[in-house]
Amino acid sequence: MFTLALNSPLPDQARGFRLSAAFVAGAVIPVGDTPQGIALTPDGARAYVANRDSNTLSVIDTATDTDTIPTNAGPTFVAITPDGTRAYVTFSGAALVSVIDTTTNSVITDIVVSDPTTVAAITPDGTRVYVTVGFSTVSVIDTATNTVTESITVGDAPTGVVITPDGTRAYVANQVPGTVSVIDTATNTLTDTISVGSFPILLAVTPDGTRVYVTVVGDSALSVIDTATNTVTASIGVSAQPRVPAVSPDGSHVYVPNAEPDTVSVIDTATNTVVENIGVGDGPTDIVFFPDGTHAYVTNTLAGTVGVLATTVIPDHGSTGGGTPVTVTGHNLANATAVHFGTAQAVITADTATSITVTAPAGSGAVPVTVTTAGGTGTLGTFYYTPPPALTGISPAAGPVAGSDQEIVITGRNLAGTINVFLGATRAVIQTVSDTRITVRAAGAPAPGGVAVTVITPGGTTDGLSYTYLDPSTVTGVSPNTGPATDGTEVTITGTGLADTDQVTFNGTPATFAVISDTTLTATTPPNGTDGTVNVTITGPGGTPSGTFTYVTGPDV
Repeated sequence: MFTLALNSPLPDQARGFRLSAAFVAGAVIPVGDTPQGIALTPDGARAYVANRDSNTLSVIDTATDTDTIPTNAGPTFVAITPDGTRAYVTFSGAALVSVIDTTTNSVITDIVVSDPTTVAAITPDGTRVYVTVGFSTVSVIDTATNTVTESITVGDAPTGVVITPDGTRAYVANQVPGTVSVIDTATNTLTDTISVGSFPILLAVTPDGTRVYVTVVGDSALSVIDTATNTVTASIGVSAQPRVPAVSPDGSHVYVPNAEPDTVSVIDTATNTVVENIGVGDGPTDIVFFPDGTHAYVTNTLAGTVGVLATTVIPDHGSTGGGTPVTVTGHNLANATAVHFGTAQAVITADTATSITVTAPAGSGAVPVTVTTAGGTGTLGTFYYTPPPALTGISPAAGPVAGSDQEIVITGRNLAGTINVFLGATRAVIQTVSDTRITVRAAGAPAPGGVAVTVITPGGTTDGLSYTYLDPSTVTGVSPNTGPATDGTEVTITGTGLADTDQVTFNGTPATFAVISDTTLTATTPPNGTDGTVNVTITGPGGTPSGTFTYVTGPDV
């Protein structure tokens, strides 16, 4: 579960270092320990990274090198003023917000608040900072005086906060009640509360302010809020442990780091569908776009790095048969006369000065994507043709109709970059992915029964395996229900859904057993050592129902 490590241990002192920064797509830049939040100056010249367990900020000059600023305990997230002159830093280990002068990269002041801080958001005019604090409040900081002017009560465990582009509202994700609070920034009063799902944590708002996206960890989903009505209009399934979402500068895609499978889900905002899962570093948490939208920076929290993600060709993987809709982002693209994937020409479906939408032609391997205009031909990125997937096995092949946290392993070929897995009509939550193996968690199904396993990858869609949703198994009787405390009593266990039983235990001790039918088992009691009534527990894909058995000591002299 994502807690933002409010009480995590910290090193004894901050560390400073200097690094070379090769800011090209695919580069990985070492920073401090446990980097979480990242923010760019408005001109894109510098990135500030909060290294929680180094007690430092890494300051990355995107053209030259990287320096660090020692800070207080546990820096977590960073917000930069619209004029780029100051950065406001929150802390999991200190009840304050630090203000950084970005000209000198030094701490101007520390603003004391009531509890440890999590996320900060700055109004578009730069006059106020809204900070989630402690267990139920948002503090408002006046940037002219760097003092707290108000404290607003929201839901329990507030984490993320964003402010609409017009500056009129702040949206706050409250973990425990599963809500988003809406604050009127003119009056600093709570005007609405929106239920969004189980354990919402972080948010992003579109450039036009019409939608807010909320990562909902308990549902492994992204909830979409219509800001005109303050209602949830969609829930988009992503992978396990989604973190800080980010909207591309043109509003066409939302990027969601998924900390468990180490991927970034790319969502088409027009269709609310995941079009690509991009593999990144270990434990991705935050993502921020370069102002022109051509690349993004991702904090890989467990790896201690920042990754550079190319966003000029999205998706950049697709079927060898062609037909993948692709958005190409760049500069001076208006009136393009041709787009080629290698030597094959793509079909242009839309064209502006900064983006082109095309349909990928058939092909194979990794090929350059080039755009031709009256000004010449330029290479915008690379497209990777992916062979179609194939499935070879699934284990376990059955589970409770209510869903389960048990890991299901699907094996096969060409599975890297898997976009979605479905068990029948129910989306399974992706936990890990490699080219030959996917692990998922099964959500609940509408009814018991066998369903097809469908895997969607950039190379295509495949099925051929099945998974069975089972009614909960039950135990209705244990006979005889008493016996000696030594061992050896043969008992008959009756119930329902017992055919796939994996284990029978008496007071936690495994017993030898045999499946007679879906309603009957036989088992031999293991020794217990003392008198008393114990649980007889059946473990299988239908759950862990139990009955009772009483051990009795025999007569003695």
